[in-house]
Amino acid sequence: MEIKPIRYFLAVAEELSFTRAAERLHIAQPAISMAIKKLEKEVGVDLFHRQDRKVSLTDEGRVLLNHAKKLIQQADETALAMQELSGLEKGEVRVGIPSMLGSYYFPPILMAFRHQHPNLTLQVIEGGTWKLQQMLEVGEIDLSVIVAEKPSEQLETRALLKEQMMVTVNQEHPFAQYESVTSEQFFKEELVMFKEGYFHRRVIDRLAQEQGVTPNFGFETNLIPLIKSIVKQGFGITTLLGMVIEENDHLVTRPFSEAVWLDINIAWRKDGYLSKANAAFLSFLIQETEHKKPA
Repeated sequence: MEIKPIRYFLAVAEELSFTRAAERLHIAQPAISMAIKKLEKEVGVDLFHRQDRKVSLTDEGRVLLNHAKKLIQQADETALAMQELSGLEKGEVRVGIPSMLGSYYFPPILMAFRHQHPNLTLQVIEGGTWKLQQMLEVGEIDLSVIVAEKPSEQLETRALLKEQMMVTVNQEHPFAQYESVTSEQFFKEELVMFKEGYFHRRVIDRLAQEQGVTPNFGFETNLIPLIKSIVKQGFGITTLLGMVIEENDHLVTRPFSEAVWLDINIAWRKDGYLSKANAAFLSFLIQETEHKKPA
């Protein structure tokens, strides 16, 4: 079975349109249609339902889709491995980073790596830690920073940081006078939170479940400057990592009475090929993180 028709099949299956698949692959639509018909003849089953210009996968097509993703991933990794035999002259690092860390911890590290390896391309994907882990597992990215109590068994992980979640309020809020805040006190307040799927939100959802309470989410946004602004103006409180708070934010942070620590890891697929570019970034990241740890 040739790889090219599998690529065409995968594009049509993901787009559910021969036209959009052709545009995505930058080839003529008839070429895709012919390749798919040839593939269907080769495997002996119909892969798509074609009705009134609408395309959907048959049951057999859905089975092939699961295998096609793995085949393409392995083919791409094999091709990359062969290209890299000449050395670390070019390559791309695709790394996922949660927005809170991407905005306040990683920029200097990313710029330092880029300075050391000017021929390499950095592609940084921002998202919730759960979404990034899913993208990593299916090969859409090569490395990801994740915050997970129990990382997937499909992933290798290396600890990077241990950070504390801090209750964050404006300077006039009563909590500003406390040394620490209990979960019970916290959940009596109106909260400004990240949306579901972000580690920040998952921690709060877990704490609420442990307390047996329903949180009062007054605002939900993934924009950290907006979260800070809302809290500063007194329209709610939140939790943030200490690294996010700057002096000119005019905000106050207090730990939970029972401290909430997050283990932040870098992860990659156990069965995936880690390119020289990604291996170089992984090594650089671990080294830089070790340097940043307090003595």
